[in-house]
Amino acid sequence: MSHYDVIVVGAGNAALAAAVSARESGAERVVVLEKAPREMRGGNTHWSGGVLRFAFNDPREIEPLVPDAENEIEDFYGGIMPYSKSDYHGDLMRVTAGRTDPVLSKILVDNSKDTVFWMNRVGKVPMEPALTLSAVRRGNKVIWARGLVVRAKHEGVGLSRAWFRTAEEMGVEIRYGAAVRGLEIDAGGRVCAVRVRDGKGMSVVEGRSIILGCGGFEANVQMRTQHIGPNIGGAKVRGTPHNQGDGLRMAMDVGALPWGQWSGCHATPISADWGEFAPREMTDRSNRLSYVYSVMLNRKGRRFVDEGEDAALFTYAKFGRAILAEPGAKAWQIFDSKVLHLLEPRYSTSQPVVAASLDDLVRKLDFEDPDKALRTLRDYNAHARDESEGFDPAAKDGLATRPGMSLPKTNWALKLDKPPYHAYSATGGITFTFGGLKITESAQVVGTDWRPIEGLYCCGEMVGGLFYDNYPAGTGLVSGATFGRIAGRSAARDVLKAAA
Repeated sequence: MSHYDVIVVGAGNAALAAAVSARESGAERVVVLEKAPREMRGGNTHWSGGVLRFAFNDPREIEPLVPDAENEIEDFYGGIMPYSKSDYHGDLMRVTAGRTDPVLSKILVDNSKDTVFWMNRVGKVPMEPALTLSAVRRGNKVIWARGLVVRAKHEGVGLSRAWFRTAEEMGVEIRYGAAVRGLEIDAGGRVCAVRVRDGKGMSVVEGRSIILGCGGFEANVQMRTQHIGPNIGGAKVRGTPHNQGDGLRMAMDVGALPWGQWSGCHATPISADWGEFAPREMTDRSNRLSYVYSVMLNRKGRRFVDEGEDAALFTYAKFGRAILAEPGAKAWQIFDSKVLHLLEPRYSTSQPVVAASLDDLVRKLDFEDPDKALRTLRDYNAHARDESEGFDPAAKDGLATRPGMSLPKTNWALKLDKPPYHAYSATGGITFTFGGLKITESAQVVGTDWRPIEGLYCCGEMVGGLFYDNYPAGTGLVSGATFGRIAGRSAARDVLKAAA
């Protein structure tokens, strides 16, 4: 039986932030137990775009993260708007309809900038401008989505590699193929060990503190169906197949309190042509997030969301789920040629269906009622606007369809009138689940008796209460690192206290 100061379960962004934080804070023996084999390591982080949402008052504050940006992108800082803590919290409140946990969301927002700088400084995560993810050109000027300017260099792949490299340099032991199956509690009520299944069988690993950072249940079809519903049960999985809800189940087995929206999830629009699990080598390139410039129809030929409700980075998590509720869990995003230059580069991983007229395009797609689809597009065009009326691809432009539509498009409502026309398929790809565990401000897991469970912490997607129904892009990685850092610091404090 081996003994450690801190045991971290999982090896994604949050878990490795916790391991690095624990070492930085004085814990000597830290081990990361990763269920996946080495070639599949890193949880959902590998599939992420690596973009980091954080608050800042002056665009120049981010210069230490991207010191060469001004030389690489003309008038780089001129295209960046300040993003205050109140802006960030306001976005969280808006997209979750006011249901984000007030304590946790404040911790997240207040620590967001310091966390990202810590990732760069201590985690040695190199950063770069998120040019292909959150920037739009307005003429010759690059305009950045508020709060979303910086990402990890080489996106999620680079973020994951940097965390592993730093953890190993700091002396963190990493075990692969080590599936944690349960927690053990001593006579005093403290979580003191984990049961591990690896290639040699079952063993017990003791630890002064345990940090669970092993993700949600999005890859578990039974749990998805039970907690979220049959539509989500059949969703494609955008991330790792290893997030089976193990950490949540073992924590609840020892009395942890479920928290947050267990019926909610982050379900991104992705190509419907991809398999049940997104290929690891393609990372996040299945995403289809330029729908704000499209008309999106279900297989019955009807619109089902307001494509221009808000910027895609504030609606994609709920629109992916909306697609899953449509017939066949599929939609078609239809663009005309005048907006094709605005499509994010990830669309290049699919071949569009192309036609010289809307009639010909509709006949090439798998609509149950092609005539209905054509009537929908003609009705939209009858109410849509011309580009000269104030179209602005870089901001909510208020260019809405004219009155008379049962489902208006409230921004970017351009007519489809410039052939050839392009259609891309879309379905919902589940990324992570919103239900998790209740934690304290120090990331300690709370029990169903409303008392903290001694020795047990959690971070990342296992934290419940931050997101409801929707999600602002770039918040997940920052949340994971923020609460991972807190969990590691708290766990190390326990170790030092016991040694005193």
